[in-house]
Amino acid sequence: MRLAAGWVLSKHKLSVTAMRCIIALLCALFTAVVSGAEPVSVAVTPAGSTEQIPATLLAPEGPGPFPAVVMMHDCSGLGPRSSGAPMRWAHELVGQGYVVIVPDSFSTRGFAGGVCTSATTNRQRVNGHVRALDAYGALTYLRARSDVIGARVAVMGGSHGGWTTLAAMHAALETNNALGQAKREPFAAAIALYPSCAPRYGAWSTSKPRAFGPVTEYAGEYQALAPLLILTGEKDDWTPAEPCRELAQRARVAGYPVDIKIYPGAYHSFDSNAPVRYVAQRNNANSPTGAGATTGGDPAAWADAREQVSAFLARHLKPSTP
Repeated sequence: MRLAAGWVLSKHKLSVTAMRCIIALLCALFTAVVSGAEPVSVAVTPAGSTEQIPATLLAPEGPGPFPAVVMMHDCSGLGPRSSGAPMRWAHELVGQGYVVIVPDSFSTRGFAGGVCTSATTNRQRVNGHVRALDAYGALTYLRARSDVIGARVAVMGGSHGGWTTLAAMHAALETNNALGQAKREPFAAAIALYPSCAPRYGAWSTSKPRAFGPVTEYAGEYQALAPLLILTGEKDDWTPAEPCRELAQRARVAGYPVDIKIYPGAYHSFDSNAPVRYVAQRNNANSPTGAGATTGGDPAAWADAREQVSAFLARHLKPSTP
């Protein structure tokens, strides 16, 4: 076996990065097959609403009960233009013993193609703060299921879904609205991958010298309702790492359970096999022009993120048997 492996390396001169990429892909495919999860279409009602939105449910084999994760999709949605990240993570987590639900915030609201490059200002109708209501609707749905441990449900999302996760997990300044009321029984933990840390989240706020461009000032602190892990890339030009670094640092100083890991050399959407590429049409409030962003996979970051996510969720959702 060692001789065969050595022959491959010497003849084809595969780089360590290439080998890691292949291993990450094979592991993801293996997990999806082993989990045996068959997606089921369900409907959830966002907090404080009578509207129903579609969602995809995946569950491990057996009666449970299991801990669970609400997976919030990115700006590409769950339609034909989807990045695929939400379902990759969903299969990964089902294989680890979690029920996973993936709400679709876009398709029934007129954004089936996503909002990454949408020019309409109507996309604010599905911003991260609005979608936090979807996340809590999914939480309510899960807590009503006999195969879910209601006290052990986390929320997780990348990019637009990471924005949603941060919006769902900060202490509400106003408690008399639907989101504030939902947060009285919050998620047990949260993971935000390459989120936007620039928006206002309760007591936390940032400011810019102009409408588009980098954040220059910070105020307050992010008051996390439960343990929060942020994973992001050093070279992310869509949702830059620096505001997240500041958010996490200020939160920890104030005593809130927020951790962050920034991957050197990684871009936005590092948890994929996609090549690094810049797309000028992407909406980007952190660009001086308001548009253009870079995305692309990073095998090392992706592999470590899988380990970080697995360990974090096990620590907070599986501390003991139910």
